[in-house]
Amino acid sequence: MEQKFGINSIDIDALREFFEREGKEVEYRKGEQLEREGDPARWFGFVTEGCFKYVTHGISDDKKHITWFSFEGEFAGDYPNCLDGHPAQTTIEAMVPTRIHRASGEQLMDFFRQDAEKMELRSIIAEHLLRQRNQCYLDLHRATARERYELLLQRCPGIVEYLDLQDIASFLNVHPNTVSKIRRDITFGGK
Repeated sequence: MEQKFGINSIDIDALREFFEREGKEVEYRKGEQLEREGDPARWFGFVTEGCFKYVTHGISDDKKHITWFSFEGEFAGDYPNCLDGHPAQTTIEAMVPTRIHRASGEQLMDFFRQDAEKMELRSIIAEHLLRQRNQCYLDLHRATARERYELLLQRCPGIVEYLDLQDIASFLNVHPNTVSKIRRDITFGGK
């Protein structure tokens, strides 16, 4: 479930530098929203501190579902919807005090239009995000709940400090009791 734009991923220095140069540094308190589901998506940025969770609601039951996270050193936003102002597909909410260098979708499109190399970066980002989502989808079908929990902990070892049991269960698509059992098994050596 590799999800970082990192050393072993794609070269995003130009994009990170764009956000640091052209973006605005914004701080979000815990619970504040970068985007709200259904409203026009506006922002994309580079997280310098903290983390965001992506929340959507069930179609018939309005139940809250955690679908994604963006941590320090990663990008956050509803890409590509922010590029053209389509409705945000999720609410993106700070899990802790979080700082981000963000720019509007319009600013980002202006950046991409500068030259062919930057336009190629737009495609690379889209492909990378598609790969991430595909990996998450496949893991949901081929990995056990415990394996998905362990993959989440590999990606962000300290995540259990930020999320309550219900949020972790939502992301893993299991009941909170299942997460409790997994934690107990890990702590006491069960399989």
